[in-house]
Order: sequence, then structure tokens, then C-alpha cells
Amino acid sequence: MSSWDLKTKLVQHRARHLYRSVRARLNAQGTTTRYQEQDYVSFCSNNYLGLANHPDLIQALQKGAEDFGVGSASSHLINGHSHAHHELEEALADYTERPRALLFSTGYMANLGVLTALLGKQDVVFSDRLNHASIVDAVQLSGAAVKRYAHAQVEHLMQRMFDVDYQRALIVSDGLFSMDGDLAPLPELVKVAKVQDAWIMIDDAHGMGVVGENGKGTLSHYGMGIDDVPILMGTFGKAFGSFGAFVAGSDELIETLVQFARTYIYTTALPPSIAAASHMSLKIAQKESWRRERLQTLITYFRKCAAQLDLPLMPSNTPIQPLMVGESENAVALSKALLDKGIEVTAIRPPSVPRHSARLRITLSAEHTQAQVDRLLNALEALRSHFPKHDNALL
Repeated sequence: MSSWDLKTKLVQHRARHLYRSVRARLNAQGTTTRYQEQDYVSFCSNNYLGLANHPDLIQALQKGAEDFGVGSASSHLINGHSHAHHELEEALADYTERPRALLFSTGYMANLGVLTALLGKQDVVFSDRLNHASIVDAVQLSGAAVKRYAHAQVEHLMQRMFDVDYQRALIVSDGLFSMDGDLAPLPELVKVAKVQDAWIMIDDAHGMGVVGENGKGTLSHYGMGIDDVPILMGTFGKAFGSFGAFVAGSDELIETLVQFARTYIYTTALPPSIAAASHMSLKIAQKESWRRERLQTLITYFRKCAAQLDLPLMPSNTPIQPLMVGESENAVALSKALLDKGIEVTAIRPPSVPRHSARLRITLSAEHTQAQVDRLLNALEALRSHFPKHDNALL
């Protein structure tokens, strides 16, 4: 195969059951999706609090466009930074209980900006093996030495830290892991960091809005603050139902990113109307605590029923409920079978997850009804023989 034989590469990718396709949804984000005039109950969105189609967010977006136009038309450091951006950053600083916050266009760009701005060849990064791809890519681009430790295994992290000499070290981890649904062992990570004189960065894209007091995330869940975790990243594209990302920390950290984070400096600022909508979503998420309560009730109910059906559900008390399948071919087939029953659940395959750990990634929203959850459970029960036996070794 020549180096530019793209057709063969695509054929091989499809043969390994790893091919992905894009479908055009015809309706607003919610618990039902419409494709080609057919409706499906959706259990694969990150719209955990059900805010993506909230009328107050829509109104805030419209008002933001009326006040500031459609696009920022410039980077933050030229003249793209509007009062809507400024207000949102101040609200985020207050929300995260940190001196300052800085907006980025996406979580991917935030992670790239932070890690490449702070790290260099003289540094070492200790990264959880199941961290998000944006962290993996950012660490590689930073030039720092990379030492990956087994997922959530603090003893392995300590061993890796003892095995290498370094001047500056950073431990980086997801807060809530997007494909497994579990939380990072943050108290133990903080202990190790303090003993080893290392900093910690937490990517809490999936934890913000969902876990902790007032949905303030994984750090709040564990009672941790800026002295424990100096670098905190969050996004608006999941629980908050909007778009964009931010980094929160000390004055010195944020000013360093303003000066050196290339994904902040060299890109057009987030549209101000989006910043206005995100600000509104932040207010609603804090005010309407019933959304988190409703979500937790559904999580508990789903897990209880799944256990009665002996489904191979991974341990998780978050909206992310992975149902282990094993091989990619089986995951694709089960996703298709559910789609035939009017239920949308995406098959997650390598490289998003390790080999032989393909799964159906079921995600719950505060907008789901119990009847919709029951419909999913009934469909899974009908397909039960196609799932692997509930085996702790597999999970």
C-alpha cells in the first residue's frame, strides 16, 4: 500500500469494525433525536442537566447576538474580548472559588494551551492511562517527558515518580472519566503531589455541573481547593448545555496563559452570544438543584434495574453508565439492534477505549422520564443473551 492509498486504509478500518459515520440530527438536542423523519429515544448525549434547549439559554443567546453581533471577529488580545466574555470569566472565578478564569473555545484547545504553555523538555508529566485524547495530544506537543500510570492506580503513580529524576512534575487527570464514568482518586493524588512537590491539573469537563455541591465538580465532591489542585479545566458543552471551555486558577497561572498559551493567543475569541448563553447556563445550573437530584434518582433507578437483569454495567454513580461488550463488532451490532428498537446508544470502540473493551456508553439526563429509562431497560433485557456474562475480571 502506498503512503497515500487512503482507500485501502479506510477499507481496513471498516473491516476492524472501527468505522465511524456522521448523521444529521433534525431537531434540537434533547432526550429524543430525529434522523430522516424517524424519532429515537437518545441515551448518548452529554446534556446531563437537560439545559441545551432551555428557553432562557436561547433567549440569552439571542440577546447576546443583538448586543454584540454574531462573531467576535478577532482574538481576545486584539479586540475580540467583549463585556460578555468578561462577565462570564468573573462568574467562573466566583463559581470555582479561584482568583481568575480564562475562556477558551473548546476543552481540547484549553488542554493544549495549558500544557504546552507550562511544560517543556525539562519537565515530566504523569498522566492517567485513560485520560482524554486532548490531554494525550497536549502532553506530546509540550515536549515534556511522559509517564503514564495505570488508571486510578495511585501506587503505580508513586512507583513511576520514584523511578525518574525531574525538576518539575505535573500530575494530570480527568476528574470524571468520560468513557468509564468513575471519578479520579483525587485525595490520594493530592497526597502524592504534595509529598513529591508536584502540581496537579484536573480536566473536569464531565464533572462540572453534575457532581459536588451546587454541581461545582470533582474538586467540590472531595472538598478540594486551589491549594490542592492549582489548575482546573472545565467546559460548557456537557452539563451546561452550551459551548466553550475555561481554565481557572491563580492570577499568575491565568496571566501566564494569556501571555504564552498559543490556543488562546492565536485564535478568534468565542462568539460573545455563546458567552452570554454560557453565563445563563451557569446561573441555572446553580439555581435549579432539582436537576441534579432528578438525575441522581434516575442513575440509582437504572443501576438497580440493570443489576436485576445482570447486565455487565461498569461501576459508576455518574450520568455515564458504560455497558461492557468487549469486541468492537459486538458493540456495533448491539448499537444497531437498539436503533432498530428506536433507541440511540453509541458504540464506543478503540481508540476511544482500550482494545477488547468496546462498550455501549449509556448517558442519562435530568430530562429523561422513567418511562424512557424503562424502555431502554426492556430493550437491553431482550438483547441480554448478546452481552458477555457479568464478570468482575472483565469490569
